[in-house]
Amino acid sequence: MENITDVYVTDYIPTIYTTPCTMRYTQNGKTLERGIFAERNGVLIIVYNKTQNVLTLVRQFRPSAYLSCIPEQDRKGAIDTVKYPPKLGITLEFCAGLEDKNASTEQIAREEILEECGYDVPLEKLEKVGTFKNLTETTGARSTLFYCEVTDEMRVTKGGGVDDEIIDVIEMPVEKVVEYARQSYVNSPMNFMYGLHWFLYNKRKV
Repeated sequence: MENITDVYVTDYIPTIYTTPCTMRYTQNGKTLERGIFAERNGVLIIVYNKTQNVLTLVRQFRPSAYLSCIPEQDRKGAIDTVKYPPKLGITLEFCAGLEDKNASTEQIAREEILEECGYDVPLEKLEKVGTFKNLTETTGARSTLFYCEVTDEMRVTKGGGVDDEIIDVIEMPVEKVVEYARQSYVNSPMNFMYGLHWFLYNKRKV
């Protein structure tokens, strides 16, 4: 997972996942301008293995998390991975994915669980929690949160993602996840914290 070399930062290269643009508008008579990254919507799934009493999480390298740990003056060109070790960008998250297929949100969530975590979950076993905005100054994409319970018998592959994804599947006891989230610095996205609190409040009190 941490065998990452030849890190190089360039100017933005457009992809199918983000569309940068600038919005100009007038509010209360004042002309304003904001840069926006129009991102795709996504799904997020809390996967609880009731056989082992563990939460199934994914561990992966996130370039954006890595870059945020590097001082601005060192963010151009070749990055010194000795000075800034790649582990800085490795996060712990719930299973998640983009709505990049012509399918229902539930079906996309089901496929993400299978691809990333290896569990084959029937659609009727997915509990929709709700939809919220990943709101920052630059993006307003939404995520739909699901919850599902699985057993060892429902695992059909080892998971780990597809195509160019490199993902470690982490089965962590609930108490250990809570301990991790109580650290002063948590290298996980805000939706992880929200999902964990939802789980603890609604499904399992620790």
